[in-house]
Amino acid sequence: MKTDLSSGEWQTESSISLPKVSVVVPIYNEVESLPALIEAIATSLHQKALRYEIICVDDGSQDGSALLLKRLAHSRRDLKAVLLRRNYGQTAAMAAGFNHAQGVVIVTLDGDLQNDPADIPQLIAKLEEGYDLVSGWRQSRQDATLTRLIPSKLANWLISWVTGVKLHDYGCSLKAYRSELIQDMRLYGELHRFLPALAFIEGANITELPVRHHPRQYGQSKYGLGRTFRVLMDLLTIAFIKTFLTRPMHVFGLFGLISMVVGTLLGLYLTFLKLGLGESIGNRPLLILTVVLLIAGVQLFSFGLLAELSMRTYHESQGRPIYRVREVIAPGSQS
Repeated sequence: MKTDLSSGEWQTESSISLPKVSVVVPIYNEVESLPALIEAIATSLHQKALRYEIICVDDGSQDGSALLLKRLAHSRRDLKAVLLRRNYGQTAAMAAGFNHAQGVVIVTLDGDLQNDPADIPQLIAKLEEGYDLVSGWRQSRQDATLTRLIPSKLANWLISWVTGVKLHDYGCSLKAYRSELIQDMRLYGELHRFLPALAFIEGANITELPVRHHPRQYGQSKYGLGRTFRVLMDLLTIAFIKTFLTRPMHVFGLFGLISMVVGTLLGLYLTFLKLGLGESIGNRPLLILTVVLLIAGVQLFSFGLLAELSMRTYHESQGRPIYRVREVIAPGSQS
């Protein structure tokens, strides 16, 4: 059932202890920006009278971020510190934050103060218009042109083309989600940047909103061109999941069947040459191609069957349906 974000209970403080907004911030070596970041988030949400919690996930920092988070969490009622045992990566840190979030809305942003916490209320307001995910769009991005802006534009175009989700800025961490959407997604690898595509697979309504972006004040960026290969591999994974998650046999079986049919036809042709015309076929490359096609066809078809069984296990073991219901209107109910 979809949560009504526009109700009066949402807009004002109430006696219910659970937060309305959970702000998840992955932290890795951001000790200098932490106090200002947390204060800016709190100020932004206090101004809108929203009940909130801040969840900072320390991803194995080595600069004292974890110790500072512990001190701040002991002194603030609105801050929850989640300290990971080692550096697992931003995707794992986000997943940990999602698992500890209790809000109706979950907002994510980076911990380096380049995202502006003052933009959080407008993302939430946009979510109230009926969207499931609102993604930030850094129109005036304050990063190096050669190493960050150009690769980012190419990556955004490629991801949009492959996934079918047209966004200008996949890399912007500032996003707002309905909590029920997050509950249906599992994150691995570098999939945090593909959250809009994963949400689209779950049937989410997605939009984007221009947000501010500031120059980095402290430390150095943790992103670089070295992550390109991992991003490409995860993009291929997303593309396959989007198209064949519930029907892998349709891709493996199709190519396997084509391979076996072509191999069989070539085999019949070679048999005719050998038995009908008496020609030698032992030294023909076509014979090798025929054998390879037949073996590859059987293997692809077998992979399809195994993938089909794996997908059935994936859905049935977790009780995951192969569909998502947006809303149920019972007879006689009020709109």
